[in-house]
Amino acid sequence: MLEGDNVALGVTGSIAAVKTVELAHELRRRGADVRAVMTEGARGIVHPWALEFATDADVVTEITGSVEHVDLCGYDGWADVFLIAPATANTVGKIAGAVDDTPVTTCATTALGSGTPLVIAPAMHEPMYDHPGVLRAIEMVEEWGVAFADPRIEEGKAKIASEDAIVCETARAAGDRPLEGRHVVVTAGSTSEAIDPIRVLTNRSSGRMGRAVARSCYVRGGDVTLVHDGDEVPYADVRTVETAAEMLEETRVACEDADVLVSAAAIGDYTVETSPEKIRSGRELTLELEPTPKLIDEIRDDRPALPIVGFKAETGEDEESMIERARETLERVDLAFVVANDASVMGDDRTRALLVHAADVARYEGTKAGLGDEIADSIAVLSNGS
Repeated sequence: MLEGDNVALGVTGSIAAVKTVELAHELRRRGADVRAVMTEGARGIVHPWALEFATDADVVTEITGSVEHVDLCGYDGWADVFLIAPATANTVGKIAGAVDDTPVTTCATTALGSGTPLVIAPAMHEPMYDHPGVLRAIEMVEEWGVAFADPRIEEGKAKIASEDAIVCETARAAGDRPLEGRHVVVTAGSTSEAIDPIRVLTNRSSGRMGRAVARSCYVRGGDVTLVHDGDEVPYADVRTVETAAEMLEETRVACEDADVLVSAAAIGDYTVETSPEKIRSGRELTLELEPTPKLIDEIRDDRPALPIVGFKAETGEDEESMIERARETLERVDLAFVVANDASVMGDDRTRALLVHAADVARYEGTKAGLGDEIADSIAVLSNGS
């Protein structure tokens, strides 16, 4: 996600600074080179040696005659993005007022002047975050193009955003944004049909693949709506659903102004009439299954020109058969392309897939996150008419 990117990591005097050692490790795990910059307040919470170990680089603790701020964030500086995590109320206010009296605020002033992307992850007590001056400062610097990894409001505190949220915002700020201005709708996960108040008819999909696509599209600048059976995520507007009918309805609404749909969800092919009371066990039971509408067919009827990426999971098929079945769906629904894979990868971190286009087939084997990147790159090509 951050392969080849240089991230300058600013650390200020919030107690959340204790999390920055692991954050630095995570940034590096995602491919970034990291150099840390610390305020005096931050050094009272986490030792510079800890960040030196985490980044494998010298830590800037003061601005000297070597003009470290220019070296990092000036014109042609080392950093591709300057990330401040955590950022105190004091730091956010100073950045808005062009006050640069710490190594972190001096780097921020330099970054804003040079056009180096700036990402801020605030962390403070909730009343401080709700101070009108702090809110105004956030609004002001957002107008300058600064990105924020919004805090989690819990227990009277505006806690620092999750590592995933911070990494996503950092990658989005650092990289190219070929999907900027594009609305991407992604379906993910499984659907469940209630048999009775306790039992459901469902499948084994974990939703990892769809979430990976959504994250990759967000990093590339897209505005993403994720329709799935899971929780909120930091990289998309989430519409939580349970049944196939709910997924179809929410997807239909989301696609009214969509630029592309990625139908990665494993939507149940059948539904059943729900018993209002628990069905007693110990006796034979026959369920009458009714087919559910095909989501891609329904959306195609609504939006004849909308680019749609389909997924096709099969079992026990050889490659030629998978390609043939994928092409049948491709032609029947007029899809942009189809991602075909074996259902055995459901729930795994890794996958094997075929990206089946009208004229060619691309093969992929690796992580689902990597396949999400491949799919997002293909969507970017489609969206830009190349």
